[in-house]
Amino acid sequence: MEQNVFFLPHEGLKLAELAEFLGAELVNSDYADVIVRSVAPISRARAGDVCYILSRRSRDELATCQASAVICDKALADLVPPHIPVILSSNPHAAFAMAGGLFYPAALRPVVFSVESEIAPSAVIDPSAKLEKGVIVEPMAVIGAHAEIGEGTRIGAHSIIGPNVKIGRDCSIAAGASILCALLGNGVIIHNGARIGQDGFGYAPGPRGMIKIVQIGRVIIQDNVEIGANTTIDRGAMDDTVIGEGTKIDNQVQIGHNVQIGRHCAIVAQVGIAGSAKIGNGVQIGGQVGIKGHVTIGDGVQIAAKSGIMTDLAAGGQYGGTPARPLNDYLRDVAQQMSKTKLRGKKPGGEQND
Repeated sequence: MEQNVFFLPHEGLKLAELAEFLGAELVNSDYADVIVRSVAPISRARAGDVCYILSRRSRDELATCQASAVICDKALADLVPPHIPVILSSNPHAAFAMAGGLFYPAALRPVVFSVESEIAPSAVIDPSAKLEKGVIVEPMAVIGAHAEIGEGTRIGAHSIIGPNVKIGRDCSIAAGASILCALLGNGVIIHNGARIGQDGFGYAPGPRGMIKIVQIGRVIIQDNVEIGANTTIDRGAMDDTVIGEGTKIDNQVQIGHNVQIGRHCAIVAQVGIAGSAKIGNGVQIGGQVGIKGHVTIGDGVQIAAKSGIMTDLAAGGQYGGTPARPLNDYLRDVAQQMSKTKLRGKKPGGEQND
């Protein structure tokens, strides 16, 4: 890949310094002063790049790799060619992520639009709003009455911060996001076009059609949550919608009113969570999963992509399918169905039907 003008390489770091930062071990100290500046996949890594491996399937790519270092665990170190320095880590994936953040800190947050001053002249800020020192408000952003924004937070261009919203310190609100009826902790990242705190979907059937149910709750987003582009999180009806500390939510996720999500969950793109569902801590939800309202998902649950959750799921389990069931049962059902399909496609005598 040609030089990336959006994220420029780091000025350079010695391998010994990188290993120390990662809490890892540089196997051969002769390479301690080798300079690294970037991260790259094995297939195109060159001098100055750091890459990582997680399995022996990387053997062929390593044969032609030109990286200045490979991060791996001890069991895979023998795969790395002698001319490439090895950094040993018990968690190479996490170590590589840390290295990427060290080399490209600007890529950890939404893209910044330059402003001549901390508060862009075109920004609209209600006089009653309270902004701590170091808050940056980009062009055309709107901040409503009595909103409060903490030190070091950046409000992106064309974003909307509603009345009485409170945003903590060192947050990033990207361009075009809207935040209403919400309280955000510290270190929260909201990506472009996300919609936080709009009213939830609530109606009661009446004699002349659907009657709207007022949505008077809030959205509570705890510290270090990250919310992807064009994701929507509805405010509660009468209780609050809550997103727990450290949870990471991908793009285009819909979270309904009164949903409670625990700490350090991972929710992948196009998941839909209906109102009043309760999700425990450390839950991992694959892409395009649909979750019925009012169900409870226990701590540590893993849900396969495209699954449909219709009932409560016990803590610690792996589930898949629609309706979701234990993952091994689901995989066995799929295998049996595929086997039946193949049998139906054969003529007597083993010939294949057209």
